[in-house]
Amino acid sequence: MNNLIMTHKATLLCLTLLTMSGFTLRAQQGLRDQRINVLFGLSQPLVAHGFNIEVNYIRDRFIADFSQGLDLRFEGNTLPAALQEQDVVVHMPWTTGFGIGYRFTDWINLRIEPKWHRFEFYYQNGQETASNEIVSYNTFTLGLGLYGCWLPFRHKAGFLQGIMVSPSVRYWPTVHSTLPGDNYTYFNQSTQSFQQIKTYGPGIKLSPWVVNISVGYSFEWKKRKQ
Repeated sequence: MNNLIMTHKATLLCLTLLTMSGFTLRAQQGLRDQRINVLFGLSQPLVAHGFNIEVNYIRDRFIADFSQGLDLRFEGNTLPAALQEQDVVVHMPWTTGFGIGYRFTDWINLRIEPKWHRFEFYYQNGQETASNEIVSYNTFTLGLGLYGCWLPFRHKAGFLQGIMVSPSVRYWPTVHSTLPGDNYTYFNQSTQSFQQIKTYGPGIKLSPWVVNISVGYSFEWKKRKQ
C-alpha cells in the first residue's frame, strides 16, 4: 500500500509541475473571460440514487471548483464481485472536495483534486442504522480530473446561451484511510462465513476511476480584452 501511495504521489507531482508550468507560460495567451458554472452530476441520481452539485470559478486559463455529493448508495451490479457475494450495500452519506486546474482550451481543462469520502457498509435489505452497520471508514483521495465544457447554445442570444454540458473522467487513488490496516474481517450473517471488507475507491465498481456527465449553467459576468 505504501509503495502504491508513493507511486501515486510521484505521478501527481510530475503532472502538477507540468500543469503549473502551463499556468506560467500561457496565462497571458487567449481565454480572457470570467465565469461561474453551477453543475449537477447525472451519474449520482441515475446510478447511485444520490445528489451532486459542483461550482466552478473561471478566470482566463485558471479554474477552481468545489463539489459535494450526498446520500450515494451502491448495490448489486454497481459493486465489485467480492461485495456482491457478501450481500452488502455501500452507503456514502457524503463525498466532498475541491480542485484547481488549467484550461487548455475553452472546452477542456485538467484539475488536481483532493477529496474526502465516507463509506458505510450494511447488509442488503437490512435497516441502515448505526446498530446494523458492519463497518465504516473515511478516506482521502488525491487525483486528477479531465473535464469538458460544452456550451451547445453559446452563439444564441438570451437564456439558452449559458446552458452547459460537462463530461469528465477522473482518477482518484486513495492515499489515506481510517480503516485499520485497510482491511476488516467479520462473520457475514448472509454467507455464514468470515469475509473481508477493504478500503475502496469512490468510482466505478468502487475503483479510483470516476466517469460522469454534469449539466448546468454558466454565468459569464466579464469578458476581458485580449
